[in-house]
Amino acid sequence: MQTLMLAINDPKALKTALDVLSSGGLVAFPTDTVYGLGALAFNERAVSQISDVKGRDMEKAIPILVGDLSQVKLVTSEMNSQSEKLARRFWPGPLTIIMPRHPTIPNAVTSMATVGVRIPNFLPTLELLRLTGPLAVSSANLAGQGSPSTARGVQAQLDGKIRLILDGGVTPGGTPSTVVDCAQGQPVIIREGPISLEQILNALT
Repeated sequence: MQTLMLAINDPKALKTALDVLSSGGLVAFPTDTVYGLGALAFNERAVSQISDVKGRDMEKAIPILVGDLSQVKLVTSEMNSQSEKLARRFWPGPLTIIMPRHPTIPNAVTSMATVGVRIPNFLPTLELLRLTGPLAVSSANLAGQGSPSTARGVQAQLDGKIRLILDGGVTPGGTPSTVVDCAQGQPVIIREGPISLEQILNALT
């Protein structure tokens, strides 16, 4: 497979990405944290390719990125008061919130009763997400390797394995998002990242 690389501000970039995703392909693109590897969230076969390409455990859940709050209801069955407060405070931004999974979410995204959801703070990616709808997105790296912050870093690991890389330069964050579980009552940090537990607790008071 030949991997095409386009600048994300190329006039053809978003249309090309939409075509690739709509046909069941994978696209790597920048976010506000690191580069992500995405598939249409409701296309189970396409989502399964993310784990195949990365060589990651198929049982490991894949977060979902959405373009705005109106898309959240498509991927979660309930957004409780804690999730709403954190979303208002930190979205768009580097916080993934674990919420109850919508029944239409395929098992390739998660086999659990919950799903991680985030709105990234990167305008070109938000434009893409508003075109595509929710995307299942994992970091654009091989399992066990570092998460890339440049398109060339993605290419070094995934060249020939995916159809398209959108080059948006160096990602501003460089660190994967904080993951917080709000589905079980008291918020629990699942993965430490740019947003601390103290910040999360302060936002909930």
